Order: sequence, then C-alpha cells, then structure tokens
Amino acid sequence: MSTHLDSSTPDPAERFGEAASDLTAYFTEVGFDSAGLAAHLGPEYLSALHRGDPGALRFRTQTGSVLDRLIQAFILRDPVEKNDFVQLLGTELANKVIAANIAVTHGPAIVRVVIDVRPHIINGISRWVFSDPDAAMVRQDAAEDHVPGVGAASLSLMQFCPTTPVGSVLDLGTGSGVQILGQAQAADQITATDISTRALALADATVRGAGLAHKVTFSTGPWFAPVAGQKFDRIVANPPFVVGSTDITHTYRDSGLELDGASELVVSEISDYLAPGGSAYLLGSWVHQGDIPWQHRVAGWLPSHGVAAWILQRDFADPAHYVSTWLRDEAIDLRSQEASERSAEWLQHFNNADVHAIGFGYIAIQDIGDQPSEIIAEEIPQAYDDRLADEVSEYFLRAAWLREQTKDTIAKSQFQLRPQVAREIIEVPDTDSGMGFRPSVYRLTRMDGPRWSHEVDQHVAAIVAGLHPQGLALAEVVEMYTAAHGLEGELLDQATRVIADLVRHGVVIPAELLDV
Repeated sequence: MSTHLDSSTPDPAERFGEAASDLTAYFTEVGFDSAGLAAHLGPEYLSALHRGDPGALRFRTQTGSVLDRLIQAFILRDPVEKNDFVQLLGTELANKVIAANIAVTHGPAIVRVVIDVRPHIINGISRWVFSDPDAAMVRQDAAEDHVPGVGAASLSLMQFCPTTPVGSVLDLGTGSGVQILGQAQAADQITATDISTRALALADATVRGAGLAHKVTFSTGPWFAPVAGQKFDRIVANPPFVVGSTDITHTYRDSGLELDGASELVVSEISDYLAPGGSAYLLGSWVHQGDIPWQHRVAGWLPSHGVAAWILQRDFADPAHYVSTWLRDEAIDLRSQEASERSAEWLQHFNNADVHAIGFGYIAIQDIGDQPSEIIAEEIPQAYDDRLADEVSEYFLRAAWLREQTKDTIAKSQFQLRPQVAREIIEVPDTDSGMGFRPSVYRLTRMDGPRWSHEVDQHVAAIVAGLHPQGLALAEVVEMYTAAHGLEGELLDQATRVIADLVRHGVVIPAELLDV
C-alpha cells in the first residue's frame, strides 16, 4: 500500500515529501547521518550541536567540506548563495528541494532551508525526521501550527513502547512521524493520524525519506474520528497533553480541552480501538486537584471492564514551575511583560480549579476481554533505565499470571529470584546491648529496568533467598523455614501476599513465565 493522505488534501505549499527520498539518499551517500556527524564533529562539537550552541558549530564548520556546508545549510540554516546550494546538492536535487518548499529563495541569489531535516538513530537505524525548526539554532517564535521534531517527550514514548512484531499500529497524533519510525520494523501496517495537515505533510516526508511509504496510511482529523470503527493491535499516542485552559496557542501541545481533558479523552476512549489482546502506550498529564489522590482521578478515566492498565507517574511539578516550563517552550523570555501576564492568567486558572500540582508520566493499557479491569497507578520516583519497553511487556505477562491465581495456587507455585536483584540489610546501633549494630531494614531492589525496591522483614528476605524454579514450592520453602526457626503463626499468608507484590514488580518471577 502506498502512503496516501485521505479526508483532506495538504496545502499546495506543503510538498515536502516530493524531495524527501532523493534528499535522504544523498545524505546517506555523503555521510550526513548521525554516525557521520559524530565522526566529523568529534565529542566536543557534537555536544555543542545537542545543546544548541550555534556559535560553536559555526566555528567548527569552516573547512568548506561537504559536511560542513550541509551543517551550515540544514542545521544552522544559514542563508546560502544559490549557486553554492546548487553546487552542494546538484542541480536536480537542489531544484527539487526548493520546489518542495524544504528550502526557499530570497531574491534570485539566496537560498535558506526552512524545514528541519535532522539525522537520528532510531532503534539502531539511521533515519531523518522532517519537522519545523525549533529555536535551538535560530531565534524564532513557533507558529500555532508548529510541528516539532524529535524531543524529550517523543523519545520517552518511543522507549516506553514495545517493538515486538504486530500486524497493525495506530499512531494517534503523529506529528512529524517520529513514532512511525519507532514502530516501522515491528508493524505490517501503520495508520497515522493528526488534526494538522501540515503535520501529516511533514510526517509523509519523514516516511518517504525512510523508504516506508508502502506500509503507512495517513488520515486527517481530531482524536479518534479518522479511525472510527477500526481496531489495532498496538496504539501509540503522544497527545497534546499540556494542562491549562481551553485556549490554543500551539496545536502540538494545546488540546482546547479544560485542564487534563486531553489525557482523559484519550485514556477513556482508547480501549474501544484495541483489537483482542491489543495494547496502547501513551504519555499523559493529570492534575492533583484538592484532596483527591491523583491515582483515583486517572483510574476513573478507564472502563470498569476489559482492560489492564499500568499508570506510572514519573514526576510532578507545582503550578508555578509547570507554567514557566511551558512558557520557555514557546521561547518566551520569562522576564518580559508578556510572560508576566501569561503566567498570572495561567496560575489564576489553576488556583480557581484548586490545582496544586501537575503530574505526568506513562500509561499502558491492554485489552483483556470481558474481565473486570485491573488498574495499577503508582509513582516511579527512583532513577531508572530509560528504556521501559521490555519491562511493560513483561509487566502485562506478570499481571496476566496473577489474575489467574489464588492464594493457594501462589503457595503451590515455584519462583525464581530475578538475577538482577540486590538484597540490602540496613543496620543501626544496637541500643539494647549498648554496642555493635542490629538489622533494622531488609530491602530487595531490582538493579535493572524500573529499579523497584521493596522493604521486607527478615523472614520474607530469607524465604525469597530459598526460591528456585526447579526447587520447592513457596509453601514448602515456608514450611522448612518455620520448622528450622521454631516459628508459628500465619507466615505463609504473609509470604503469599508479599510474593504477589514482588511478582507484580518483577522482583521474583513465576517459573511458568521463565520461558515465555
């Protein structure tokens, strides 16, 4: 299937894709890719590129080499003599790039690149993303229909979303097509939607430049309207989740919905578009409002039946910090009168709504048929490995196993302690004897993935150490331990409850899942 746009036609000026494949082929030929830039610039000036230091890059790119000139034209976006531009790209490609409005002419003699065509390594493959330029290299104000490229949010979502093979993927709100690239090797077919025809035109260029036109279909419209009645094996979404009023200043981040209404809309409706056993992965924001726990607020967006959901709040911000962060995103000088007025209006809106914090993080949702929904919402304040895609896939396997268990079946099961788990024993001065130390806290901590940590007592710590996937069942390990230490009571009940929590966080793994 060829890449195509339906539901509407892009503006005639948005023809970026017409030159995309030829341009990226040329970039590949001359080494204008991530590896080539790294080798050419070296660590010091590659760092300057990533932090947005145009002065350092201009100083470094004075040799007149092809890569220097491409950096000046396509990254620094410096004006270029038209003859030099034609010499750099060749007559045919230069004319294509200008005709496609990736670059524009200023008078008869000057050319300037106006679309950001930046090389990236995505899932181990060299790619180029076509987007509107940010303010890193050239001071500018983002237009309302600004389409960002690869940013922190899109990278976070990509690292959260699994890339195991599936038949169909929906990229809801594709923007410049970053998530398409992330799912390209996993999906047989990708449907990408956006309310912005400019975004779809840039995503189309990204797709054509990557040689993926045969597996991507684009459709224009708000939210789920373009895919009404369709089902997908996997959905990825980076919706416009900025929390605020109904004003829209930038379509990529402002939804026009009150407060966290964008996240609520997507979370509450997304399960309707999942194929049996399908799953969805998205970024979201939510307000901490009044005395309502944020976990209850977000869980309330999900249906009572049919889904397993894992919601991770990775951080939160107070209103003042949140507002200043997003004003900076617009390249607004926080010292300006405009910033003071916008900040006061935004903060008053939060104050009127009794918002005392804004949380943000990841949401994973899986279709589980007609079963009651299982929703876990928790914080992840600890440092963790950025790539959580494998973890979220394993989480759903562990959650499915737990749904099938009872207290008795857990007690009869065998488990393996995850190899990456460390046991800490925290000792404090022994005030009873007046000398030495005594154990105070036993802690089991994963040293991989999300690095969950659980405090347990000395008995559970010892029981977990005795688990083996080909060894004794949990009940037998507990029985041996209690007999050896002369213990009585409900230690098995306690151990069963704790083991269930440890399974959910992957600290211990049921033997049945080791080969899955």
